Amino acid sequence: MNSSDIAIKENLKLIINALEDKKAEDIRIIDISEISTVADYFVITNGLNKSQIQALSDHVEEKLAAQKVQPRNIEGYNTANWILMDYSDILVHIFDTESRGFYDLEHMWRDGKNVAF
Repeated sequence: MNSSDIAIKENLKLIINALEDKKAEDIRIIDISEISTVADYFVITNGLNKSQIQALSDHVEEKLAAQKVQPRNIEGYNTANWILMDYSDILVHIFDTESRGFYDLEHMWRDGKNVAF
């Protein structure tokens, strides 16, 4: 495992801990490294309402910023039905319950590997 892989794993841990801190629901990690060039991992979760979804995003951003890791982009923050946080190798998807079911990324990316944490 090279230093880049170690950094990615550390960032995944920070993301999961941040999401758990704010009571994210049904957190999933999908390794898409062998089937896509978009990223290596998707982290998919949902919150119960707009305030919680934004708090989840804020907390992930704060935890990673403390380690000098900045997102390339964050989309959907204002509407908060689907916030996408782009950390290059890791894409964090924070949905509301309805949007998560509608877009069903877990099914769309079913060829990826589910990662236990």
